[in-house]
Amino acid sequence: MDSTHIDYKSVSFLTSAPSIKQCPADTGREIAFAGRSNAGKSSAINTLTRTKGLARTSKTPGRTQLINFFELGADRRLVDLPGYGYAKVPIAMKREWDKHLAEYLQMRQSIAGLVLLMDIRHPLQEFDQQMLNWAAQAGLPVHILLTKADKLKRGPAQSALLMVERHLRDMDPGCTLLSAQTFSSLKNQGLPELESVLNHWFKGDLVDDEGELA
Repeated sequence: MDSTHIDYKSVSFLTSAPSIKQCPADTGREIAFAGRSNAGKSSAINTLTRTKGLARTSKTPGRTQLINFFELGADRRLVDLPGYGYAKVPIAMKREWDKHLAEYLQMRQSIAGLVLLMDIRHPLQEFDQQMLNWAAQAGLPVHILLTKADKLKRGPAQSALLMVERHLRDMDPGCTLLSAQTFSSLKNQGLPELESVLNHWFKGDLVDDEGELA
């Protein structure tokens, strides 16, 4: 894994797992995507891989709870984690999903970073903060995608980004583990910046809040 260049179009579906026990062998490097059920996670993965329908959205909560693995070759994987904050499922099921998410983030050795997606109009909700806390406990780098940036004008979008970055600096004063950017799947906005972060993570580098090597 010497090169930072990765062809994300070469992705292929690997497997789906209901819990960490059924996940593929814990080797190589993988980058996980997480976010609320309506944050645009599937759209972002499809945009990144230029593969329409790779990560499918579903209105069926039973499908939503699976951990989906996509292979990039050379022992690299993208992981689509269950959407959290789903409103129409029983509390017991929500708790079970939360347990699997926490176990994955804290126990999976091959995870190199977490891409956390938030609707730019509603960032840093309770579940988002919970994910940040789980990642912090694991010492895991997190890159926040403020999705649906096309829904806001440039000024309000930048204000939302600055607010999130201030919050991240409070959590991680050195900004070595936490970063953020605006993103729009509809407009392909922010794709090079996202790829740069992922490339460095796959190589084993940390990035700062400007997407540069730390």
